[in-house]
Amino acid sequence: MNRSPTYRTADHGASYSYRPDRPRLTRGNERSIITSVYNRIAMDVAAISIQHVRLDANGRFLSAMDSGLNRCLTLEANLDQTGRGFVQDIAMSMMDEGVVAIVPVDTTVDPTVSSSYEINTMRTGKILEWYPQYVRVRIYNDRTGNKEEIMLPKSQIGIVENPLFAVMNEPNSTMQRLARKLALLDVIDEQSGSGKLDLIIQLPYVIKTDARRQQAEKRRKDIEDQLSGSKYGIAYTDGTERITQLNRSVENNLMHQIEYLTSMLYSQLGITQEIMDGTADDKTMLNYYSRTIEPFVSAIADEMKRKFLTKTARSQFQSIAFFRDPFKLVPVSELAEIADKFTRNEILSPNEMRQIIGLKPSADPKADELRNRNVSEANGSEAAKAPTEETTDNNQTEGGNSK
Repeated sequence: MNRSPTYRTADHGASYSYRPDRPRLTRGNERSIITSVYNRIAMDVAAISIQHVRLDANGRFLSAMDSGLNRCLTLEANLDQTGRGFVQDIAMSMMDEGVVAIVPVDTTVDPTVSSSYEINTMRTGKILEWYPQYVRVRIYNDRTGNKEEIMLPKSQIGIVENPLFAVMNEPNSTMQRLARKLALLDVIDEQSGSGKLDLIIQLPYVIKTDARRQQAEKRRKDIEDQLSGSKYGIAYTDGTERITQLNRSVENNLMHQIEYLTSMLYSQLGITQEIMDGTADDKTMLNYYSRTIEPFVSAIADEMKRKFLTKTARSQFQSIAFFRDPFKLVPVSELAEIADKFTRNEILSPNEMRQIIGLKPSADPKADELRNRNVSEANGSEAAKAPTEETTDNNQTEGGNSK
């Protein structure tokens, strides 16, 4: 009995053995400790929430906008990346290349026709050439699966430059000097692990004539043949010959220079070894977020606000803002005291504190009230006592009249 196949073959486009839209580090950065620094900073930048928001007349946060731009920043930036992965891609590309392009891919209206359009998807692109009003950008096309080069006007895309460009991307910056030193260290390691013996054979005669030189060359080849042909790499020599082995580490100050440049880079970036291994205290982390992470997030948010929000939208109090959860680094032992202070000073409601802790909101309507419960209870008790005292005075008066 012949049956038709239950599956169909179709052309799904170009295929790769690795993810083609993933950012790839350049100039050998992926083979050094610089990658860990880039990745740490990019992860911390992506951990800060960037949103399209509406402000009040005083510039204070009111609510998050239900817009395509906000969905790109918080939910899904494109077919391959979430909002957080997209921000991490921006930060990683910005540090590696020095500048990154944020390109709106799918919009409701053609940007060349009108500036009033809504962004549905966004991607990062690498800027290849600079022109007065345009830039040539290499960007991944998720329809064809290829990276394409297109000319885009500067006014329609976000161009974010690394705020630490002088430290990371300049040709003679600390980061680039460290990368060159690490490359030299890798070359020395490869040479020392290449399997060569590096032997010097001292023969019992003086090599000055061509005959003696040919005799010495024959002796060298003889020892090579013995070592390569032996199962355990054993050779024999004459009792008058002396062998000196040179494949021991050569003393140099390369490692000291690398350690010096690493410490210098950490200080210029505002990070420490404790931040890298996760043992930093709250003051160190606060300094790290203020000096290192905040400039990256501000550069991204300001460029999006400048390019993707029209003048009319800004006049309607729309903006791009970022928020960091201050309770992520708070230990449980201090959380109860902080919750008491925040609720007592009418900063957060009990349900908002429960959400921070990870508990479900309470069904009690009073849990959503922003009030000082200590003061409310005191007023209630005084109000309850007041009628009692007044009633007692009336009873005494009536009693005196009756008498």
